[in-house]
Amino acid sequence: MATDWRPTASIETLRERARLLAEVRGFFAARGVLEVETPVLGHGGSTDVHLASLSLEATTPAGRERLWLQTSPEFHMKRLLAAGSGPIFQLARSFRDGEVGSRHNVEFTMLEWYRPGFSLDELIEETVALVRQVLGPELGGEAGSLRRRRYRELFREGLGFDPFGIELDELRRLAGERGGLDMSDAARDDCLDLLMSLAIEPTLGRDGIDVVVDYPASQAALARRHRDPEDGEWVASRFEVYLAGLELANGYDELTDADEQRSRFAEDNATRRQLGLPEVDIDRRLLAALEHGMPAGSGVALGIDRLIQLALGKASVAEVMAFATPNC
Repeated sequence: MATDWRPTASIETLRERARLLAEVRGFFAARGVLEVETPVLGHGGSTDVHLASLSLEATTPAGRERLWLQTSPEFHMKRLLAAGSGPIFQLARSFRDGEVGSRHNVEFTMLEWYRPGFSLDELIEETVALVRQVLGPELGGEAGSLRRRRYRELFREGLGFDPFGIELDELRRLAGERGGLDMSDAARDDCLDLLMSLAIEPTLGRDGIDVVVDYPASQAALARRHRDPEDGEWVASRFEVYLAGLELANGYDELTDADEQRSRFAEDNATRRQLGLPEVDIDRRLLAALEHGMPAGSGVALGIDRLIQLALGKASVAEVMAFATPNC
């Protein structure tokens, strides 16, 4: 008799998941942050070359159109910010093709929130406070200490070189040796991402929460950029939060310049063409919202399934989802 109809999480785990989601909602309610719901379908997808957006054709008032399943609720939420929503959060169904594993699922829940007027430091403090509250006293105690780690210092300490200064050929050689792959034609960021995931990330968040800051400017995505005070190198105004070797959250000092955003979308699609990847429709409504004016502030996306996985001590995100992708 077939058993693939069964949930991938136990009913008791789903009760605990519901309790933790209520904890998240209570956290934001106490801080006056409005919960919103936005569409999972949009006219634009993510142009990020490291993400694979899913699309479909649907009949709309305009006729047959291609719509994109959102990789995060970011674009719609920024349109709400431009319309004057104030601080907002969302527990959103999100979709990323090919992301399958103990920490990934094609369909997952993203917790995303935006704080107009918040500095990146203020958002880091709030993100850490949420993580501690969801984990509770037992695990929250282990997450008690907080260390801020600069991206380039992690490479210097862990791998012995400055990721901003090393020659590309040498970087490719080191990445190829570490990953057992042919990286002779790899892009700089691909080499850095490989080394980060294999050599550095597993060591992070082992004695508390580690917050990594000052990523390369080429990895800014939808974040602003600023000068590294060490040598004036451009770096991304963003952070990532790690605990127990898991990346939990990715936060930005949000880009509000429509022309810069348009340029980044175009650069992404140009890179996609070079790599033989499909181009992705850009979100023109987001650009219009930025032209109208989005308030300065910071935002963060947190993988809620991973956080629940950590809180409940499960081996994979499938164990905290009612039906993970293979059983959906």
